[in-house]
Amino acid sequence: MYEIFGYKVEIDEKATKEWYDAAYEWGCSCGSCRNFLTLAHKRELPTPVLAILDNLHIPPEKATYVCELYSDSKGSCYQFSYRIAGTIIDGNERVSAKKSWGDVCCCHDPYPYGAPDFPKPHFDLEFSVVLPLSEVTYEK
Repeated sequence: MYEIFGYKVEIDEKATKEWYDAAYEWGCSCGSCRNFLTLAHKRELPTPVLAILDNLHIPPEKATYVCELYSDSKGSCYQFSYRIAGTIIDGNERVSAKKSWGDVCCCHDPYPYGAPDFPKPHFDLEFSVVLPLSEVTYEK
C-alpha cells in the first residue's frame, strides 16, 4: 500500500510500468499541449509531480490527459493526468489536495483519453498546476 498526496492506494507497479513503456506521448499538437510537452521533456513540472512519476517509472510526457484551463500573467493552468494500475483504498475522490505548487487528486475518470487499453483496475492521478509559458521547442 502507498500513500500518495493523502490518498491510500494499491498500485500494480509492473502493469503500470509495462503500459507506459509501450505508450506514446500525449498526442495533441496544439500550442498549449506543445508547451506542456516542452516543459515535460525539460522536466520543468513541480518536483513532487516528477518524484511520484519517477517512482512509478512514468515519463512526464506520457500524460493520459492534458488540458489548458486558463492563462494569466503567471502562466497557464493545466489539468493533466496519469493513469495508474491499482485501486484507491482511502481518500475522498475528486476533492483535490491543495499544495503550494498546485492541486492533486486520485480519482476514477470514466473517459479513456490517452489510455483506452489501460489494464484494470486503475485510477487517475490528476494535477492542476500553473506552469510557465516556455519557448516551445517540442514538435511532433
